[in-house]
Amino acid sequence: MILEDMYYGNWHPSEPTDPESQKVNQKISEHMEMLKNKLSEVDFEQMEIIFDLLNESTSLHSAAAFIHGYRTGAMTMIEVFSGEKGAGSA
Repeated sequence: MILEDMYYGNWHPSEPTDPESQKVNQKISEHMEMLKNKLSEVDFEQMEIIFDLLNESTSLHSAAAFIHGYRTGAMTMIEVFSGEKGAGSA
């Protein structure tokens, strides 16, 4: 049950579990390792900083999209159960 998972801290919607995401993450790791062997230590550290910032940006965007989607779903449920007609209804 999702509420139970949320209560016990077992619900992690931001962690990808689909096989396609895992494949992409594996490719990223392989390319990072390849670049680590080609770049100087300083250049590789700079690239890691960029990736960390990109990950942080993506995480913030994902959180905002999740919150927006959750709110939209909740508002939809309120509208459905209240029986109110919206502006676009006939």
